Amino acid sequence: MLYSAAHGVALITLNRPDRMNAVNYEMLTGLVDAVRRAAEDPDIGCVVLTGAGRGFCAGGDLKEGAQPPQAQRPGRPGARTRGAVIRHGAEAARLLHEMPKLTIAMVNGPVAGAGIGLAASCDLRFAAASASFVTAYDRIGGAGDYGATWNWTRLLGGARARELFFISRSFTAAEALAFGLYTRVFEDAALAAQTMDLARRVASGTGASWAYLKANLNAADTMTLADHLDLESLHMALSVAAHAAARREREE
Repeated sequence: MLYSAAHGVALITLNRPDRMNAVNYEMLTGLVDAVRRAAEDPDIGCVVLTGAGRGFCAGGDLKEGAQPPQAQRPGRPGARTRGAVIRHGAEAARLLHEMPKLTIAMVNGPVAGAGIGLAASCDLRFAAASASFVTAYDRIGGAGDYGATWNWTRLLGGARARELFFISRSFTAAEALAFGLYTRVFEDAALAAQTMDLARRVASGTGASWAYLKANLNAADTMTLADHLDLESLHMALSVAAHAAARREREE
């Protein structure tokens, strides 16, 4: 796992390019640590998640799996143990979705399986023209992980999420954009520059305002309109006050 920070932006890079950044135990542990580090750093205003090499994330590593190394296993792991390990890695998805900072998946190439869960957990998904998309869970008899079924249902709606998972077709980047899987698609050579430009602009703004806005959007999934109006009104007042305070501080 690679981690760098500059100009208020944390860049987290899945770093197994020889395996198309397929998730193994070491990677998922490093990913959780990296995302938590960015979430807790007050100097970070935006988080960008990407993959090294030609792909974003090919899902779980079918050769190594996501289990601890053999020396760390108390015998052969059962379904509950395997589920607990997956849930540990899925904490990264929760943090990406809930942290009070804008999160961007910079999808630099093919994405599948656990990768689509991580991408969906981010607020925005900017993709390269070469970034194909497939759920791939049907290929291993899987039922979804890393928040994939939860996030895509909310992003696409129930009917389209069922189409996505049950039919499990492969999308080109253009098709994924039309279906609602990607926010924007850029030429491969322009992806990093376009993504990091937005990330830096977000990070240079008032972090509290973005935090309140993200909280409003997340709360809309579960709140009644009346309750949401109460929350939204409070957050509007607080965010405007925070923005004004930050502007006065810059002018002093």
